[in-house]
Amino acid sequence: MQKRTLGQSGLSVSALGYGCMGIDFGYNSKLSREDGIAIIRAAYERGVTFFDTAEVYGPWTNEDMVGEALEPFKGEAVIATKFGFDIDPDSGAMRGVDSRPEQIRRVCEASLKRLRVDAIDLFYQHRVDPKVPIEDVAGTVRDLIAEGKVKHFGMSEPAAATLRRAHAVQPVAALQNEYSLWSRQVETNGILEACTELGIGLVPYSPLGKGFLAGGITSAEQVAQGDFRGTLPRFQEEAFAHNLQLLALVKQIAADKGATPAQIALAWLLARAPFIVPIPGTTKLHRLEENLGAADVALPPADIEGIDALLATVTVEGTRYTAAGEAMTGL
Repeated sequence: MQKRTLGQSGLSVSALGYGCMGIDFGYNSKLSREDGIAIIRAAYERGVTFFDTAEVYGPWTNEDMVGEALEPFKGEAVIATKFGFDIDPDSGAMRGVDSRPEQIRRVCEASLKRLRVDAIDLFYQHRVDPKVPIEDVAGTVRDLIAEGKVKHFGMSEPAAATLRRAHAVQPVAALQNEYSLWSRQVETNGILEACTELGIGLVPYSPLGKGFLAGGITSAEQVAQGDFRGTLPRFQEEAFAHNLQLLALVKQIAADKGATPAQIALAWLLARAPFIVPIPGTTKLHRLEENLGAADVALPPADIEGIDALLATVTVEGTRYTAAGEAMTGL
């Protein structure tokens, strides 16, 4: 697996990372702890060195699983985790956002134990807390870095202006935002521009459109009960049927390139900029191997121009999140 450096941070990771959330959180197909550890290790054995988790996944169980899976590879695997949500300690229910300095410190200490590491490689603010000045958040992480408990600071889904304010206090190594063939807001909202200008790595989450771009889901009815995608506007029946036009084009491009739709979606992101590192997730070994094969799919500039021109002929129906979810982004 080729390596990439996240902006100017010096943090070197595999060109494709592995998003661990879906192993036991969010989607309907949850793996056992044993199987979850097995697929994380399978990713590492196939060259992945960048793994993404968060306190809220589970909550807590995902970090613990990642910690056990990667404990034999300390110093070789890069683990990113996140703070920023208010989680009920008894029920595990998410009660909103919380990035108060004392909360960041509590999460850091707990995550260190669950991940079984001496320092968190990359510590993201999961969502911006409008009640806490971003300078206080960045300053707290700066202090944790000085104390040796965190190595790099990251953010997820901030507004470009907020990102710039945080970066002025503590350099942001990586920004994790949704970015894919059907979620391209970072190209127009100042985020991609800021990352380029400031030397910040961009880590696209949901690079396969929450599975849509992989081509395995062909109707809204296939989204199982309990799967969070069932609540999303883009996965509602009418919007989903409309969005199949985009998928049909991606399949056409894939056939022309001798690749799969998922590989085209990931290769397209890799071709956008050298500081972009997508983190697709999967619970299936054959899908993991398919995704990693995207690193070998070459898309020169002429191909990218052709793909962009083709995809511009269709529109995407529906927002990324519910109104409540959308309200937590771009702050």
